[in-house]
Amino acid sequence: MRSPLVDLRSDTLTRPTPAMRRAMAEAEVGDDVYREDPTVRALEELAAEMFGTGAALFVPSGTMGNQICLRLLTEPGDTVVTGRRQHIVRWEAGASEINARVALDLVDDTEGTVAVPPGSAAALVAIEDTHLASGGRPWTMEALAEVAGAGLPVHIDGARMWHSAVATGTTPAARIAAAGATTITACLSKGLGAPVGSVVGLPAEAYADARVERQRLGGAMRQAGIIAAAGILALTRHFDRLAEDHARAAELAAAAEERWPGSTTPSVTNIVLARHPDPAGVIDHMAASGVRAGELEPGVLRFVTHLDVDDAGVALAVSAIRTCPV
Repeated sequence: MRSPLVDLRSDTLTRPTPAMRRAMAEAEVGDDVYREDPTVRALEELAAEMFGTGAALFVPSGTMGNQICLRLLTEPGDTVVTGRRQHIVRWEAGASEINARVALDLVDDTEGTVAVPPGSAAALVAIEDTHLASGGRPWTMEALAEVAGAGLPVHIDGARMWHSAVATGTTPAARIAAAGATTITACLSKGLGAPVGSVVGLPAEAYADARVERQRLGGAMRQAGIIAAAGILALTRHFDRLAEDHARAAELAAAAEERWPGSTTPSVTNIVLARHPDPAGVIDHMAASGVRAGELEPGVLRFVTHLDVDDAGVALAVSAIRTCPV
């Protein structure tokens, strides 16, 4: 089996572009624990402007960002309404229960959205936009407004909020405002190509407390401008081009639906999910064809387009899908 040429397992597999590497090498830095790193501050200011929030905080990961927000918006023993297939439930290793010590009221999110149960006494609603497990679906502005109408504080796990904004012709700030969200976490390494990091949008008055929570979780950083520089380029150069990833994902989805009719989950962003009785067989075939694919959960294949996948890579993947013997 030859080495894979195109990797569709996740949009976190991108490598920094040459421009990012240069920016990282030349970044002006300082000690961020003392708030003396000018590049980190520039990234936070840029993110806060894009979010329409009073402030933003640079953190090592999206999981940490979500956990900081839960700790800011809840007290131990509080209940958080969230979808049963959201990232904070399925892919954060029980962090919400351990770090924030909250109880999760899990509701149906098959279509990617959640509804707050009538009369809920929860302290918070946590939503995910785009919603990974339903195929990278973006929330509609109407659905966001319905969540806001429930009258509870809202946190958005917006790891791929950038994709939602591009796919729906909106902006991150407009989406956050529609949901009435107090906090949001958005990744710089999913789709945008940065090697590490996320940004948390939050009210200016919560910034100092968020830094304390980041420190408590072990996330204080020193000369972090080296990685923040890549995040600035991710936001300024790679945001609008996400439409290219969405178009390429549509090609993959069409090929998968043609090969396995009725298998795919509708999506308009960069994630294609396809149900299959033999995922391992498909993955092995594609690897032999020079393409890496993944399995999101048992029986569900995942193909994710990103910065490092061009038209030639998609064409190779489409050919591999069409010739798959299983």
